[in-house]
Amino acid sequence: MPEDSEHGWQRRGVLKGIGALGAAAGLAGVGSATPGRDPGPKEGEVLVGVSATADGVAATVEQYVPGNAELVHANETLRYVAVSFPEQASDAARQNFVEAVTQKDHVKYAEANATHEALATPNDPQFGDQYAPQQVNAPSAWDTTFGDSSVTIAVVDTGAQYDHPDLSGNYASDPGRDFVDADSDPYPDVPQDEYHATHVSGCAAAVVDNGTGVAGQGNSTLINGRALDENGSGSTADIADAIEWAADQGADVINLSLGGGGYTDTMKNAVSYATTNGALVVAAAGNDGSSSVSYPAAYSECVAVSAVDDSENLASFSQYGDSVELAAPGVDVLSTTTETRGSYERLSGTSMACPVVSGVAGLTLAQWDLSNSDLRSHLKNTAADIGLPDTQQGSGQVDAAAAVTTEPGSGDGGGGGDGGSGDSTSSSVSGTLDGYWDYDDYSYGWNYDSPSQVVIELDGPSDADFDLYVNTGTTANATPSDYDYGSYTTDSQESITIDSPDDSTAMQVDVDSYSGSGSYTVTITEYQ
Repeated sequence: MPEDSEHGWQRRGVLKGIGALGAAAGLAGVGSATPGRDPGPKEGEVLVGVSATADGVAATVEQYVPGNAELVHANETLRYVAVSFPEQASDAARQNFVEAVTQKDHVKYAEANATHEALATPNDPQFGDQYAPQQVNAPSAWDTTFGDSSVTIAVVDTGAQYDHPDLSGNYASDPGRDFVDADSDPYPDVPQDEYHATHVSGCAAAVVDNGTGVAGQGNSTLINGRALDENGSGSTADIADAIEWAADQGADVINLSLGGGGYTDTMKNAVSYATTNGALVVAAAGNDGSSSVSYPAAYSECVAVSAVDDSENLASFSQYGDSVELAAPGVDVLSTTTETRGSYERLSGTSMACPVVSGVAGLTLAQWDLSNSDLRSHLKNTAADIGLPDTQQGSGQVDAAAAVTTEPGSGDGGGGGDGGSGDSTSSSVSGTLDGYWDYDDYSYGWNYDSPSQVVIELDGPSDADFDLYVNTGTTANATPSDYDYGSYTTDSQESITIDSPDDSTAMQVDVDSYSGSGSYTVTITEYQ
C-alpha cells in the first residue's frame, strides 16, 4: 500500500491507512490573572479596553495613567488593562480618568471594575471559615450544579466516619469495604486516631447546602475502601485490592491521598485496571518537599496533585516535578473529622489537595458526560494559571467554575500551564497474535505538533494476556525489554497516558503476547 499520508500507522514498514477523527479547532485561550493580585472586590480599579488596532495593550493606556494611579494588570487576549487608584482617591478622580481616556485613540471603553456576587451561596454555617472551595471557584460552579448522586467518588484511605452529620447525606447506603480487617464495614476502629479519610471525604464531598458545618466541592456519592489502619499505614496489597474494588463498584473517581513504597507492579496494575475500567485515579504528589512525585501519583495512569496555600504559593511540604498535573489548596484546610475529635478540624498535606481535585472532577461529571481520559484533559484545559512553574502547578490550579461552565473540547479553558487547547483526534488499528511468541510493531505518525497528551489503549481478548509497550523520541522498536512506557497487567486491557510526549520521531508501539492468542485493537488519542 502506498504511503499517502505523513500521519497514521505503519506496521513493520507498511502504512496502515487508518483515518483520524479530528475535532473542530478551538477558540483562543483566555488570558489569566496576574499572579499576586488578591481575590475579591477591587472597587478602586478602572478597566480600560484597547482596540485590536493598537500595537500594545498596556503601552496604549499606560501613557495616560495619572501619577496617583498605576496599571496593575493586563490581559493581552481580551485586550484590557486594570488601572488601580489609591483608596483616598475620589470618585470624581476616577470618573475624570474615564472621561479623558475614552477620548484617546484606540481606547474602546473604560469602566469600573464592578463586583459580582455568586448567586448560589451555601447555607453551611462554617463555609465562611473555609478557603479551599472559594479558591477553586466552586461557588460559581454551584450556580450551575451542586453535583449529582449518580457520580461516585471512592476514597481509598483509612476508615471514614460515614455517618458524620456533614457526610452521611453523600455517603452511599452501602458505604464501603474494610480491606484491613477484611469485612464489609469501613468505619474507623479508633475514631480518635483514625480520622484521615473522614477529612479527605469532606474535602471532596461534605454535603453542600445542608445547613451543617462545611461544604465540599460538590454533592457526589462517596464510598470508602479502608486500606490504611488507624496509624495511617497500609500494605500494597490492601491498597491495590481497594482500588480494584472501587473500580468494580463503578467509581467514576478514585482518590488516593497516600504514597510511599516506590514503584510496584501490583499497584501499577491496580491503577491501570481502574483506568481501563473507566475511573479517573487522582493521587497526592507527596509531602517530603522533594523535586519528584511519589508513587502512586507518579504512575502515568494517575493525576498527580500538588498542594498550594491560601496565597496560591506551593506548600513548603509539597512534592513537585514533571509529573504534577494539577494543583489545589492543601494548607490548613478546614474539613470534617471524626466526631470524637470535634467534628471539624484543619489539616495540611497533599492529602487535602488531592480530594479537592477529586471533588471538582465529580462536580464536572454532574454537568458533562466524559470518559476518564476526556475528564482528565478537561480538568487540565480549564485549570487556572496561578503563576507557578509547570513543575509545581502542572496545568494550573483546578478551577471548578471553568470546568463546569466550559464545554469540553471548546478550547476556551482557564489559561493553565500545559493543558492544551482541548482538541483531540483518535485513530485505531487492529491485528491478531497467534501465541506467546508473537508480537506486532507499529510506527505512529503524529497528527498534532507538540500534543499536550497522548493516550494509547489496547483492547485484547479476555482469554489471553497481551501487553503494550511504547517508545518515543526514537526509531527503535519498543520491546518488553526495551521501552519508555509499558502497561502489562494480567489481562489484555492496557492503557498508557503520556503528557507532553516527545514527538521528534514517530511513536513506536509494540503489542506483545505474553500468553494466548486472539484479535486486538489499539486506539491512540492525541490531545492538542
